[in-house]
Amino acid sequence: MSELLTLFTRTHKLLRAAADEAMSRHGVRVGQNLVLAVLWETDGLTPGELAARLHLTTPTIVNTATRMEEAGLLTRVRDPADGRLVRLHLTERARAAQRPVEEERRLLEQRATATLTDEERRHLRSALTKIIKEMSDG
Repeated sequence: MSELLTLFTRTHKLLRAAADEAMSRHGVRVGQNLVLAVLWETDGLTPGELAARLHLTTPTIVNTATRMEEAGLLTRVRDPADGRLVRLHLTERARAAQRPVEEERRLLEQRATATLTDEERRHLRSALTKIIKEMSDG
């Protein structure tokens, strides 16, 4: 395995574990915080709309929504204009988690980049954005 791929893998595992620990303090599983972030901006999206915004598949969102509904974070409501569609709506529990979850994400980013200069943070963001674009297009 190349050195860069090894570093990406190790970084991913460490960040995921730290994020899981941070999110679980607020009744949210890692990954669900990304769904919540989109719904905090635009509540009532369909699973397909949410999947498109997160660059995930609709079945992935449906499975995640099922777990989130069981955890009391969202509800599914039939679209009144088109009964074939289901819309995902935040519960009060999910709304109450917004500030603490956003703060956990901020603290995690701060911790992960604590030893970087502002210029290194900018370069890291730029490099990761380019890698995501390249791997998404291919």
